[in-house]
This record gives sequence, structure tokens and C-alpha cells, in this order.
Amino acid sequence: MTPLSEAVVHDHRELEDYYKKIQSANDEDTMTRYQNQFTWELARHSIGEELVVYPAFEKLLGDEGKLMADKDRKEHLKVKELLHKFQNLKASDPGFKNSLETLYGTLKSHMEEEEKEDLPALERAFAKLPTSSDMSESYAKSFRRTKHFVPTRSHPNAPDKPPFETVVGLMTAPIDKLMDLFHKFPK
Repeated sequence: MTPLSEAVVHDHRELEDYYKKIQSANDEDTMTRYQNQFTWELARHSIGEELVVYPAFEKLLGDEGKLMADKDRKEHLKVKELLHKFQNLKASDPGFKNSLETLYGTLKSHMEEEEKEDLPALERAFAKLPTSSDMSESYAKSFRRTKHFVPTRSHPNAPDKPPFETVVGLMTAPIDKLMDLFHKFPK
């Protein structure tokens, strides 16, 4: 089993990899495929954090956790707005690379902060519980499972807290998944 922090960091490394693959692509088809993969993973990851990780901050870290969750939700909103713009661009658009750079720059600083401050604080809180490893692993399992049921595109105007995010996500996800059938992804 994997602790929650490792599951989140694993997603961060995948996003970094997709970003690099878009940057190093030699043709528009490859850029488009990795743009779709990057969008798909980032949208799912963000909502997974908002539904599982941020409520864990609030539950286990008290007032400090609430402040962390609120700050991270605010950062996510900025990322979602930038992702919404990026996901609607074609690789041939003049602003494609600049949009990606702006998005990834914002995302990277958010991920670094989560990895250096937020997730270690959460794991320390888990460690104080009698079933510390079980609890962290249970949250990791919930985080991974949640990503199967959430939207795969950015919807910055959607609610960012349960229960409304859950309801809107369950209504939006099937539409996104249908649209995914018409997008190209890496082979």
C-alpha cells in the first residue's frame, strides 16, 4: 500500500513528465496527444485533492489545515482557469507554448509547496494516530478511486468543496468522458 503523500507526489511526477513530453514534441499531433493527457490527469488530480486531500487537512490539522486547504483551493482555481484556457488551444495556435509555460509555472510552485509543506504536515498528523499507516493508505486509496469518477476537463466555475463539487462532478464527468472519445491521446 502507498501513503497518501506518495500517491499525490506520483501524480505530480506524471504531470511533470507530460509537460516535458509536450515541450519536446517534434510535431503537432504528439503535442496534442500529450496536451490531452496532461489536461486529463491534471483535471482529475485537482478534483481528487479537493475531495479527499483538502478535507483531510481540515479534519486532521484543525485551523492550520483549514488555512492550508483554503490556500490550496485558491491556487487550484488559478490552475483550473489556466488549464481551461490551455485545454481549448490547438497545438498550432501561436499562444500554445506560452499558455503551457504559464500554466506549468503556476502548477509547479503549487506542487513544490504541497510536497515541502502540506503533505509532510499531513503525514505527521497521520503518524500521531493509532492506525497511522492504515489511515494514510486508506486516504491514498480513496484519492486514487475518486479520480475514476470525476471530470477529465477543467471547469473553473464549478464548486471546489464537497458536497457541491461531488454533485457537479458526477454530472459533468460523463460528458467529459464522452468528449474524451473524440480526443487523441498518447499510444
